[in-house]
Amino acid sequence: MGSANTTGSAARKARIEEMRRAEQVRDRRNRFLVIGGSVVAVVALVAGGVFVVKSQSGDDKDTAADGKAASGHFVTGADGVKTWKGTLGRTHVAKTVKYPTEPPVGGDHNQVWMNCDGDVYTKALDNMNAVHSLEHGAVWVTYNSKASKADVDALAAKVKKTPYTLMSPDDAQADPIMLTAWGHQRTVTGASDANVDTFFEKFVQGEQTPEPGAACTGGLAK
Repeated sequence: MGSANTTGSAARKARIEEMRRAEQVRDRRNRFLVIGGSVVAVVALVAGGVFVVKSQSGDDKDTAADGKAASGHFVTGADGVKTWKGTLGRTHVAKTVKYPTEPPVGGDHNQVWMNCDGDVYTKALDNMNAVHSLEHGAVWVTYNSKASKADVDALAAKVKKTPYTLMSPDDAQADPIMLTAWGHQRTVTGASDANVDTFFEKFVQGEQTPEPGAACTGGLAK
């Protein structure tokens, strides 16, 4: 009898141990499957991300390929104002447009404009945003390091009280102080140059404006 109980107990222990081993095997297998599934999921996500990035990059290239800054040339009038003779694109593009003039007088540009409600910026602007402001009828005052501080301060004061104007430094331009409107540009000798007032009067929301009355607020404020 005792022998039978001993045998039965041993058998139960053996079965329990077998069940434990089987459970451990199942656990290891399940953990392997979970880890393997996670790796597959991560790989799939990464691959998907790469595809999306490539697709977006492709879209940017397509958008940029459609961007045409301008074609033509300047003609200087008796009043010293240079007028662009040719075409100026007006398409909104995502990638940088290379303009044939500095500052540019028009062409394809970013969909967001620089605020131009008498805004004075102390750092150079992205041409693509500033060109959009020109499309709205703004006059853009730019200066380089050769401009005197007195002239810069005086011009800034004028811009601040004139809606549809903006001002910023531009060390890439050839002359110390330049005034730009859509399709028009001129150099002035300083803030006291009478041509400053003349240019403002003619081109702030002037006849050259492609989108008269369009907003000069609600854009970028660098």
